[in-house]
Amino acid sequence: MAVSVYNGFMNNKFNDINGNEIKLEDISKFFFKSELVPTIVQEANTQEVLMLAYMNEESLRKTLETGWTWYFSRSRQRLWQKGEESGHVQKVVSITGDCDDDTLLVKVEQTGPACHTGNRTCFYAPPIFKG
Repeated sequence: MAVSVYNGFMNNKFNDINGNEIKLEDISKFFFKSELVPTIVQEANTQEVLMLAYMNEESLRKTLETGWTWYFSRSRQRLWQKGEESGHVQKVVSITGDCDDDTLLVKVEQTGPACHTGNRTCFYAPPIFKG
């Protein structure tokens, strides 16, 4: 499992994993409507949707700084790094905001299954509707 170090930020800016400067206003826009942003996680190579999670500002900052996904757990009420217990980490390839700046699409390179059930994706159940 990857070990991530959160470097913090000063003067309303911080550096991502590649050393690029990011201003807080560039990510704050995603949190005007809510403290938590739905985050769709997709395998970069196959485009398969792996899971839906939620990010708050701190988890998005940590994700940008480390290059590994961090989320906010609504049930545990805390930040968590994907794979912190299982070792099934997600290396970030890209992060894109939607047209309304209220949802994120994170493309990743997934190590092992994405779902806590051991399935590759959290969307393994049969469809509840087929048209």
